[in-house]
Amino acid sequence: MISKIYTENDSRPVKLEDEFKQIAIDFDGVIHACSKGYHDGTIYDIPLENSLSSIRRIAEKYKIIVYSAKAREDRPLVNGKTGVELIWEWLEKYGFKKYISDVTAEKPRAICYIDDRAIAFNNWLDTISILENKGIIV
Repeated sequence: MISKIYTENDSRPVKLEDEFKQIAIDFDGVIHACSKGYHDGTIYDIPLENSLSSIRRIAEKYKIIVYSAKAREDRPLVNGKTGVELIWEWLEKYGFKKYISDVTAEKPRAICYIDDRAIAFNNWLDTISILENKGIIV
């Protein structure tokens, strides 16, 4: 789900240039299929269908930042490697690396966020309704 897309005409008081030149994309469940969830901490699955061609297209106009909880510094090493190292290896193996500018655990400034677990915010009444419909709150 893509949340709000910011434009340079938004009335926010602080506008930083990279907000309009970057798109942030979640890794697991958006690029990496992640069919077994966390599993053993490895990055074991194949890319989701159409992810490479889509990222290639986005990269024609925007800098792409991949974000993932796997990139957190407090995450244990897996086979002696950090999550960031494992993600970069996977991105290279499947041909994504040349389209990605950075891998981070932090939410970067971006024009939008593409994430499989997101709920687009419009207002609180709609948000509560979505959470109720999904059974997240009762």
